[in-house]
Amino acid sequence: MALTFDRGRTVRLLVIPALFDEANKLRRQTINVMRRLDLAGIDTFAPDLPGCNESTASLHQQTLAIWRGAAAESAQHFKATHTLTVRTSALLAPSGLPGWAWAPTAGRQTLRGMIRARTIAAKEAGRPEKSEDIQTLGRTEGVELAGWQIGAEMFRDLETANPAAHLIEIPQSDLGGPGLWLRAEPDEDADQADTLAAILSVALELKP
Repeated sequence: MALTFDRGRTVRLLVIPALFDEANKLRRQTINVMRRLDLAGIDTFAPDLPGCNESTASLHQQTLAIWRGAAAESAQHFKATHTLTVRTSALLAPSGLPGWAWAPTAGRQTLRGMIRARTIAAKEAGRPEKSEDIQTLGRTEGVELAGWQIGAEMFRDLETANPAAHLIEIPQSDLGGPGLWLRAEPDEDADQADTLAAILSVALELKP
């Protein structure tokens, strides 16, 4: 399954959505950006990764290699000319496909944020956990973080994975406000969506 704005145009942008706990927080904003790019004459495609959204695959069995393969297959299927990654999905960008990384983050940083959220929740529930114990469990058996069942191989992958070096970074500071992933609930920001779409539209006109 994939969300698409496909009118058969020349510029075709593969959008790899945010991962894990940021997926829900940024999905609506990502779609808003895609709508604006559609109006600008750019086709966009945001596929479901295996184990996510409508996929019937088991999330616990996923690895970065599987997700990278799925992203590459999606790029080929949709005949993508460029890609946009969102936060941690910069780890999945197909090699050789030019594009941009919106506020990219490394896998270790992503894990650290989710582990911290789990320890805070556990403390509030009266059953404190140590981050070191969570890390050990994640590496050996897999662990649930922010409602996501992360397998041991995926956990170990994330500990050492960095954003794809060939992508052009679009830092959050360029969008004129703090990242929506910092908010407690999913939200949207029209001004930030306008700015990101404008940055991409100008860049894509220069890189047809």
